[in-house]
Formats: sequence, structure tokens, C-alpha cells
Amino acid sequence: MGPHMLLPGDADAVKGARMKRASLRRAWQFSSPYKWQIIGFLLAIVASALAALAPPLLFRAILDTAIPEGNRGLITTLAVILVTAAIADAGLAIIQRWLSSTIGEGLIYDLRVALFDKVQRMPIAFFTRTQTGALISRLNSDVVGAQTAVTSTLGSVVSNVVVLITTLAAMFVLEWRLTLLSLVVLPLFIAPAKRMGLKLGGIAREQMELNAQMNTQMSERFNVAGAMIVKLFGRREREVNTFATSASGVRDTGIKAALYGRVFFVALGLVGAMGAAAIYGIGAQLVVSKSITPGTLVALAALVTRIYQPLTGLTNARVEVMTAFVSFDRVFEVLDAPVSIVDRPGAIDLVEPRGEIEFDNVVFRYPPASDSSVASLEMPGGTSGDPDVDVLKGISLHVAAGETVAVVGSSGSGKSTMATLVPRLYDVTTGAVRIDGHDVRDLTGDSLHDAIGVVTQDPHLFHETIKANLLYARPDATDEEVIAACEAARIHSTIAALPDGYETFVGERGYRLSGGEKQRVAIARMLLKNPAIMILDEATSHLDNENESLVQEALEAALHGRTALVIAHRLSTIRDADRIVVVDNGRIVEQGTHDALMELDGAYASQVRAGGSFGAATPTL
Repeated sequence: MGPHMLLPGDADAVKGARMKRASLRRAWQFSSPYKWQIIGFLLAIVASALAALAPPLLFRAILDTAIPEGNRGLITTLAVILVTAAIADAGLAIIQRWLSSTIGEGLIYDLRVALFDKVQRMPIAFFTRTQTGALISRLNSDVVGAQTAVTSTLGSVVSNVVVLITTLAAMFVLEWRLTLLSLVVLPLFIAPAKRMGLKLGGIAREQMELNAQMNTQMSERFNVAGAMIVKLFGRREREVNTFATSASGVRDTGIKAALYGRVFFVALGLVGAMGAAAIYGIGAQLVVSKSITPGTLVALAALVTRIYQPLTGLTNARVEVMTAFVSFDRVFEVLDAPVSIVDRPGAIDLVEPRGEIEFDNVVFRYPPASDSSVASLEMPGGTSGDPDVDVLKGISLHVAAGETVAVVGSSGSGKSTMATLVPRLYDVTTGAVRIDGHDVRDLTGDSLHDAIGVVTQDPHLFHETIKANLLYARPDATDEEVIAACEAARIHSTIAALPDGYETFVGERGYRLSGGEKQRVAIARMLLKNPAIMILDEATSHLDNENESLVQEALEAALHGRTALVIAHRLSTIRDADRIVVVDNGRIVEQGTHDALMELDGAYASQVRAGGSFGAATPTL
């Protein structure tokens, strides 16, 4: 039972667990493509167990028949058979390993691909609640744990059962009295062995918890943002001390586990020695009294050492099997997670989109956790839930094809939520969002996303080259098209001046680039996509005045003939929009051109006169 199988937060998951028939059926469904390999694997185990019986029986024949008869030919024949049996056993071991690795690695591949595909289909709400490390663990540790259930655990249980049955059968055939004698000492060992297994399981759980503390600290401190906070707050010594505390716990439990494990195997060796001593001591008396032959005694002594280890292994078999199948259950937990945003039956493609957007009396509240997440992937011990309130309260808005509409309002007013509903990152609670007259829920997700380009306030760049990040928008784009998009975003000259140019790695989340550079790369990526609808969510927030002016010029050209929904707070970004929509507390309270809203002398005009910034330092609209 390896500590890698379970997450620390779920270390006690196996306690009181019962084997679920549904889990067994689903585990078999994933394993069924390898059924012939599994059958071959189990047959190889049986054949290996039978082959292992040959040496003691051959030794008996040599001692009892070949030597007393002085039959050199028989001795040679039996010796050849011994060598053949050894070679066969070695070959079977290789076959077992090949089959188990074929099954195991194939199963790991299938489960990982299935999980990755499922996660890719999960709604954004799932990712806002889920711990990334916990999710990654499902694709790594739990997948390996599930594979262990089919190969290592299944193989171990079958091997132990087969070895035990065949060995006891051979011993009873040779001499039933000595066989019973060898089993007398087992009760003295099985109960302590079971307690030892539970003790080792407790140590394993403690190790998992301590390793989790280390892993959590490392994952949070070993990225750029975490490292920067540690340095800026001067907490290096505190971090080292915290890490050292966890590491020392891992060290101490490791020593404890090693000690208990050694005691366990020493005790197992002692039991084996006691059994062999009993066989030789009493068996020798039977040899002297002519009740058994010397060869039978030697064969029994060789066989008796083979029954204690499988018996001990089977003592804790249930714990091992349940632990392995808990990993399967945890994999199925993600595979069964609700996918709330899917293509409806009969969904149609959005063909040659014009870019018309309509919000029709839209009410929206964030979905409950039960509809969008897996509880065990959230923070341990916590229950996550969004406020049971409407974020948008009857929004109605029509954006004509080719129109640029700026949406302004204070933080939390609902303007960014409106932007997420257009590409259907969330579904409306009531009402509808339409593109070119089609409810977005009636459109295929791929065609909808193809028609929409988004640049957010904090755009994400993958830890790849600049070119690879750009081509994510259009993998088939030519170098000329990539350069044209970057020139339009006023970033080409900056990229060209880098030593590696477009082959420059941007670092994690693009941290090797400045905020303005990263923003312009993201804008270039959107321009390369060439969508009918552009959503700019604070897309110029990281640009200084000079860069903002350049990008504004690029965006004006790019937005020509396209529909744009611009979420912004800078007056310079929004004043030239065809229309400005003011959102407050989930409702549209004003809309019109800049001049019309100034004449209206309402919330918009008040904020402009106060400083010309929306949703920035001072809570406003």
C-alpha cells in the first residue's frame, strides 16, 4: 500500500469503505480492452506458482530415488529438469512483467486521457472552485493507484492465493502431519501482522499529510507571484522554518515506517525459521523412525517457507484492495462530475457570423457548487458556495453588428459577468443571450467560440514561445499573418528586438514580459483569430499612456466592421464608443453616447467630472 495513492485530505477515505459493485463494473469497463492480457497475466502467475513447486519435489526425487539407486543418468535428468524449471520461472517472470506493464501503462493512458478530456469540458465555474494541485493529483497519483488495483494488487492477491493453495496441497500430499504442525505457529503471527499493517497504514496517512504540507508550500511559493510575495515581505526565514518542520515530520515518519517494516519482516523471518525448525526437528524423528524419507523432509522444509508470506499478505489484502479501488472511485468522481454547459441536441453552427448581440431580460446568478464542482477537489474541510443572489437583474441590451459598446460601472456591478455570458462561459438563469438572433444555447460551442475573441485584464500566456502563444489562436497562420497581427497590436518591433525574437519563451504566465507587452501579445493573438465579435475586458488596463494610445489606434482599425463589447474604466478608452452602457447593481441605469450621457447629467456625468475613471480607486457607478 503506497502513500502516493491517496491525497492527504482523503487519507482516511479507505476507512470503513466497502467494495461497490458499480465501481467494480466500471473498473472492469476500463480494463476490458486488456482482458486477454489480464487473463494471460493471471495464467502466468498460476504457471509461475506451479513451476516454483518443481525444485523441492525434484530435490526429493534426487535424495530418495536417484542417489540411493546410484542412478547417474537419473541425477543428470533431474538436474536438467531443475535448470529448465529455473529458466521457465525466469521466462514467466519476464512475461508477467511485460503483461503487467502493458496493462498498467495502457490503463494509465486511458484514464488520463479520459480525465483530461472531461476536465477540458468542465465549465469555468468548476475551475473557480477547484484546487489545481488536487485536480492534477487525480491525473497522476489516483490514476496510478487505479492502475495498481488492476496489476499490482490483483496480481498480488491472485499470486498469494495460488501459491498458498498449491504449496499447502503439495505439503499435504507429502506429509499431512508435518503440514499441520507448520501451521500451528501462524495464529501467533497473523493477529500481530494485521495490527502491524494497520499501524503502517496510519504512518502512511501521516506521511501523506506531511507531504501535502510540503507540496502545497512548494507549489504556492515556487511560482513567480508566490516567490515575489515572499521576497517583498522578507519571509524567507519563516518559509524555510515552516518547510523544515514539515520535512522533519516526513523524515521522522519515514524512519518509523522503515523500523516497523523491518520489524515486520524480521518477525516473518522468525516465523519461517520456527516453522523450518519444527519441520526439521520433528521430521528428522520421523525419518529416523522410517515414517518419511529424507527427501520428503527436505522438500517439506523448502515448501514451508513459501506459505507464511502469502498468508501474511492475504491478512491485509482487503485494506490493500480497498485502498486501490478508492483511487478508482476518485477517478470516477471526476468523470461523473456534472457538465452544466454542453451542446444541446440539434445545436447548429454559427455560420458567417455578423456579430449582432442581444441580452433579452437576462437574470443571472452563479450556479451552486453541486452543479459545477467536485467537493473533494475544493478546500479540505470547507464548503464553497456562491451567494444565492442575482448578479444580473433583468438586463436587456441590443448591440448591432459592427457596433462598439462600452460597458462601465463600479466593481461588482455585473459588467464582466455580462461579458462571460456572450461566449457562454456561464448560462443565464433566465432570459436569453442571442448572437445573430440565435440563442447561444442553441449554437455549438466550437462555432460560438470561433466567432468571439476575448482579451481580459490579466491575459494568460502559456510557458511557451511567443510564436506558440500566438498560434494558439490559429495554428495554421503563416509567419506573415503572425507578424501582421503583432504589427497591428504595436508589439512586433518589441518582439523582433529580443535575442530569440518570436522564439522567446515568455515564462510562467508570461512573467518575462512586462504587463503592457503581455497585454499587446494577447491583443495580437485575438487579432490573429480574426473574430466577428471582440470582447475587451479591461484590455488596456496595464498600458501606459503612450502604449495605450498606440494600442487604441490598432484596436480602432481592428474593430472596424466588427462588433465590440468593451469593459473599461478609463475615459480615454470608452468616450469614442458608439454607445456607453452604465451598469449598477446588476441593472442598466443609463446608456447613450458620451455627449448624450453628459447632457443627461446622471451617474456617468458625475463620475466623469469627479475624475474620469470608472470602477477604479473610488467606488462609483
